[in-house]
Amino acid sequence: MSKANLSEEVQDKYLVPALERGLLLLGQFNHYDRKLSAPELARRLSLPRSTVFRLLMTLESMGFVQREPGGHDYRLGLAVLRLGFEYLASLELTELGTPLLERLRGEIGFSCNLVVRDGRSIVYVAKSSAPTPFASSVHVGTRLPAHATVLGRVLLEDLSLEELRELFPEEHLQSYSSSTPATVQSLYELVQEDRERGYVLQEAFFEARVSTVAAPVRDGTGRIVAALGATIPSSRFEPERIDELVAKVRSTALELSRLLNYSPEKMQARGKASWRP
Repeated sequence: MSKANLSEEVQDKYLVPALERGLLLLGQFNHYDRKLSAPELARRLSLPRSTVFRLLMTLESMGFVQREPGGHDYRLGLAVLRLGFEYLASLELTELGTPLLERLRGEIGFSCNLVVRDGRSIVYVAKSSAPTPFASSVHVGTRLPAHATVLGRVLLEDLSLEELRELFPEEHLQSYSSSTPATVQSLYELVQEDRERGYVLQEAFFEARVSTVAAPVRDGTGRIVAALGATIPSSRFEPERIDELVAKVRSTALELSRLLNYSPEKMQARGKASWRP
């Protein structure tokens, strides 16, 4: 028996099937499928309805799902939200980054965000909102497509063309605006330009009448672990402030990177990716 097969057998020995099924069930809910019925969940998970019913009853009793009025559909419960906030609170990234976002927002007068990548999506893990009439639907926990957002482009900069193709195997990427790259090749070329520049500044890339300036946050290995950015409504965009905004966003991202033990000097000495001031 190979070591790989032995490892799989040992791993399977300690798995708890009921817990695995419960977590897979919770994973079926997302931004697009906020409400799901027991029959639909049974179909997706290829499980008997009786099994799904017991899972739902258990999760409902613990607050991880809640039944919609009428009793046919379920949605995620507040216990999931509490876990999410506990997770965010435990991240060194958010603990160190939140005060910097607050300071940056105070300096430039625009909302500032910190995001990480989860597969093909970006997830907002910290946000400092500016007092403005501009209403944003983005909040902590919001997920958006990585390939179609400025912050997502920053988070894709470390990936090779092969890695991008593995992440996006489809021939044509889903379009969200006229600016969305149509293919993985065009996405790769775009993010490599971003990487060389050291930041991204673009208007209406994902959302109309909104400009975003963003820069990468790196850890001690030089790897991009987050993207830090500012959101600027087009009605308040002042061309004469571009250099100031870019400089402040980049310097804040660099400051957070240094707090995460990133050293541009060491990276340059090792010949690895380095900050481009």
